[in-house]
Amino acid sequence: MEATIFTGWIYDHLLPHAAQVKVAHPVMLRAIAAAKKKNDRIDAGKIADCLRCDFLPECHMVSTEIRDRRRTLRYRHLLVHQIVQMKNRISGLLMETGVSHNKQKLHKVGYFRELLSNKDEVHESIRPLLRLSRETIVRLQKTEYALVSSLQRDPLLAERIKRLRTVPGVGPITALTWALEIGDVTRFRSIKQAISYCGLSSDEKSSAHKVMRTPLSKQRNKHIQRALVEAAKLAPRQDHQLAVVYEKEKEKGHANRATLAVARKMVAYLVAVDRAKRDFVAKEDLNQAIA
Repeated sequence: MEATIFTGWIYDHLLPHAAQVKVAHPVMLRAIAAAKKKNDRIDAGKIADCLRCDFLPECHMVSTEIRDRRRTLRYRHLLVHQIVQMKNRISGLLMETGVSHNKQKLHKVGYFRELLSNKDEVHESIRPLLRLSRETIVRLQKTEYALVSSLQRDPLLAERIKRLRTVPGVGPITALTWALEIGDVTRFRSIKQAISYCGLSSDEKSSAHKVMRTPLSKQRNKHIQRALVEAAKLAPRQDHQLAVVYEKEKEKGHANRATLAVARKMVAYLVAVDRAKRDFVAKEDLNQAIA
């Protein structure tokens, strides 16, 4: 069975009725899609041949419980996106009508109320739109907060999230994203595999004795990649070791590569904490404890 948008519920439906259910990796089966003659019967035959010869590239399927909670977290990302859109729309309405305002304070309740109370500055035609936009933002923020709070309190995730948050630079959203997008961390045989899955390593193309590195691979989990990169931008301010990693890489002349280096280091920390099921302990603290 090849991975599609319907894979999850098809997998759950078949699982109780079959001795084993396997999900094929769509990217690894490109040869079927590129064939001149293609239909369901031919595709099924080729997949069956791969399965019989033990050549079928499989997708990892996380448990139903994790997938259900992952759906909630991804929905939260949609809400955040809509909040940003509404905030940008408020700024746009004010600029369209020539209303001077403080961008840093615009979305604070007190400042926004004060701005609307100025009848001379804000045109009457945009007042209803501004109020509607502000009400929408407040409603979306409350929903987003409720979703995150429910996931943090979930018995299946609570202890794991608490451990992951001991890693420097890891907040509640990064911890939740790691737990729900990674699933079972033991499926990665090495830290390099975890880094690759998170989209923090580049593609490699080699021919003969020549090896060429290309930009970051598009074959990655974009949700965990986004969360880790955002966390890595702030992490050096909170941890000395991560700050050293950032500065060492930045000396080579590229701030974005320095951020990626910090993100890769954070992946190593997260994998170690998740595998050992213990709180993070920095090397300095460990050396002091031993001494």
